[in-house]
Amino acid sequence: MRIVQAVFGVFHHFELARELERRGHLETIYSTFPWQRLKREGLAHSRVETFPWFHVPEILLHRRGIRNQWLYDQIGYANALAFDEWTLRRIPPCDAFIAISGAGLKTGRLVQQRGGKFICDRGSTHIRYRAELIEEEHLRWGIAEGSKDDPRDLAREEAIYNTADAITVPSTYSRRTYIDRGIAAKKIHTLPYGVLLDRFQKVGDPPSDRFEVLYVGRISLPKGFPYLLQAFADLRVPNKHLTVIGGVLPYMKSVLEKLPQDSVTFTGTVPQVKLKEWMSRSHVMVMPSLDEGMALVQGQALACGCPIIATTNTGAEDLFTEGVEGFVVPIRDPAAITDRMQRLAEDRALQQRMSEAALQRVHQLGGWQKYGDDWESLLRNLTGKV
Repeated sequence: MRIVQAVFGVFHHFELARELERRGHLETIYSTFPWQRLKREGLAHSRVETFPWFHVPEILLHRRGIRNQWLYDQIGYANALAFDEWTLRRIPPCDAFIAISGAGLKTGRLVQQRGGKFICDRGSTHIRYRAELIEEEHLRWGIAEGSKDDPRDLAREEAIYNTADAITVPSTYSRRTYIDRGIAAKKIHTLPYGVLLDRFQKVGDPPSDRFEVLYVGRISLPKGFPYLLQAFADLRVPNKHLTVIGGVLPYMKSVLEKLPQDSVTFTGTVPQVKLKEWMSRSHVMVMPSLDEGMALVQGQALACGCPIIATTNTGAEDLFTEGVEGFVVPIRDPAAITDRMQRLAEDRALQQRMSEAALQRVHQLGGWQKYGDDWESLLRNLTGKV
């Protein structure tokens, strides 16, 4: 098979590209990052082509702290259109074109006209579902910044959904949002991401003299972070402590000022190689997200023997079993999070059983090779190649 990919930046697409290259299927991968950044991804330069002319300036503006959503909407939309025109002019004949959602509308149609298949790879839920959920959350907290998606992006992505021969998503939760929006179930394929277990393993134990809770991820409204702070404040446990690892979005400062933060430590971002130490020494990790296609940090925590409390909207049901390696709770339900933390704090035997079950569970999770196998099987079915 001859496969071409297109991605804004990197995401998980270079993990897939390496798997396709190893199997002899990858023709090329197009990215909006410069080669200087992409060369660390382990592919030969001959397999990678770059179009960084819009994406890099956008990144630099973010780094300078420029807060102008209108400007970013213009750059982002222009990048999607220009990237598509650029790939349209150079894509070789191929059996399948895998484009990250928002990319490749015209290019995908060209591939179809040539007899190939166009696949939209979406790492999250249906864009309209997510946009409505996030806007509602921002209204709840009175935050206008980042509350609305560019309507042009919504329309373009829905056109891609309609045009594509298949849509791939990482979790059962994500898949349901497409079906609920009227897309045929047979068009949506669930391909869970791989977990790099060789980088995550148990390297210590939680302390016996206090109860350690961990959060890993961006501090934002879509991550449901305020509900964790509310839940932690209501936790009735002596010597409790919450460690928060991740960057704080600027608009969250006014939200955080209204929330309790006793016994909470914000570390900022930390190198990924250090995460296993925090995960191994925490009694539980909480993922209160409102919307995640599949939060890979959950698999990483399991590999460190750390039980998880996650919402129904994190892809948790595809990673662990409710009540065995952790708990699955509704979104926007701090009382449920408090209840599950209280159970673990009061029943250390339960915490230990869940920790041991987590370590056993990771051996059943697929790595990126399994992800590549799943993709190869799907591509053969779509293209009819054997």
